[in-house]
Amino acid sequence: MVPIENLLAFTLAAFVLIVIPGPSVLFTIGRSLALGRLGGLLSVLGNALGLLPIIALVAVGVGGIVARSVVLFTAVKIIGALYLAYLGVQAIRHRHRAADAAASAALPASHWRQLGQGFLVGITNPKTIAFFVAVLPQFVDLSAGAVPLQMMTLGLVFFVIALLSDGVWALVAAAARSWFGRSPRRLSTLSAVGGGMMIGLGGVLLLSHSEP
Repeated sequence: MVPIENLLAFTLAAFVLIVIPGPSVLFTIGRSLALGRLGGLLSVLGNALGLLPIIALVAVGVGGIVARSVVLFTAVKIIGALYLAYLGVQAIRHRHRAADAAASAALPASHWRQLGQGFLVGITNPKTIAFFVAVLPQFVDLSAGAVPLQMMTLGLVFFVIALLSDGVWALVAAAARSWFGRSPRRLSTLSAVGGGMMIGLGGVLLLSHSEP
């Protein structure tokens, strides 16, 4: 079991890291602007669920192998960046459809698809892998034993904080979208802006120097 002082210290560190706007927040805002409240929240949930396999792999040591392999780490980064760019392009292409869907209170894609898209973004986020591999072990107490269980516990704490924080961002962005939704033309433009944010985020991740 994680010593309480280690758990509290990690919780504080994770909270500070998560609440500061970063790739996850930008993704959440972009999806919420493009798809509305439900689409944004489903994307947040999917993105958070994408953390769970990473947490499990890091806990058993596989995550460290990926993080130390230039080829694997770069491949994950490229896949994640390109997929973000793809989602952004789709949001721009279908911006008029998104406005029509908002008017009829319907999502432009199925709930499962929204969830799956968020999951794929979450599981291919190289910064998350790097964080768990580099930071998580620093809060583990070897003398307490059950190291994989301690890492899983810390990872789940990160998961919960990320889910709640990104959920708030999604609701805020969706509220702004609702105001813009009074005009289909403005909503169409806003959806395009959200798509542009995702394309830009993909580019930032692709060009970032977060190598192992």
